[in-house]
Amino acid sequence: MFNIADGGFTELHTLWQNEEKAAVPGREYEIWHRRHDYWLLGGIVTHGYGRWQDIQNDIRFAIINEPFKMDVGKGNFLEIKNKFLARRFKLLEQALVIEEQLRRAAYLNLTQDPNHPAMSLNARFAEVECLAESHQHLSKESLAGNKPANAVLHKVLNQLEELLSDMKSDVSRLPATLARIPPVAQRLQMSERSILSRLAATTSPATPTTTHQTGMISSQFPTGFQSGQLPGNFANANFTNFRPQYSVPGQASSQTFTGGQYPTIVGNSC
Repeated sequence: MFNIADGGFTELHTLWQNEEKAAVPGREYEIWHRRHDYWLLGGIVTHGYGRWQDIQNDIRFAIINEPFKMDVGKGNFLEIKNKFLARRFKLLEQALVIEEQLRRAAYLNLTQDPNHPAMSLNARFAEVECLAESHQHLSKESLAGNKPANAVLHKVLNQLEELLSDMKSDVSRLPATLARIPPVAQRLQMSERSILSRLAATTSPATPTTTHQTGMISSQFPTGFQSGQLPGNFANANFTNFRPQYSVPGQASSQTFTGGQYPTIVGNSC
């Protein structure tokens, strides 16, 4: 079964559960659910971002038209349909990005320190949200003259005030924590001037590509690469040490990771 392991950070799985309950036998294609999302992503892979009309007209992805058949007579039918597809894809894209980041964190064996101020701030925010939502009815009852509700409301407000005060203290500690993260130049083991010079350094366009330059470029790219494959003046660019090795913050500088070490992640289709 098609799935995106977003770790519960988006509302995607909640939507899927509700939609699958509504998709009663005989109406599986009329209610948008997980299967439609799968074919929507397939259509975007085939036709590209934002090509909603091309996707809808492709008979291979006809399933995504089924939930909208009841709205065909409406004047702004196409606008409603395209807006829904755009919103749905945005949610799927967010879930896929989160899935990739979770897989990368697992690949690098990264864990969050439970004593980090950000974790404490997150826990208190969740508590504030829970208190506010579970007692929101008290304000109406208090205004209606309900004395017990008024007393409970005051206690809840005092709790919220204490939590917000604690959150303010947590926030004041965050900048000092972030300041201890090494700057980008230090993590790249390059000076700021050196980084800028690497980005701007090119050889003279009038100078023909020498054998040395050709060998240098070919050694920096996969086998079979030719300098002529670079567009325009980029064929003469000096790429020596252009891609430095990156150290993971908090780990020894001897352990480095380059972009090529990260796995390519896509949505699970099992």
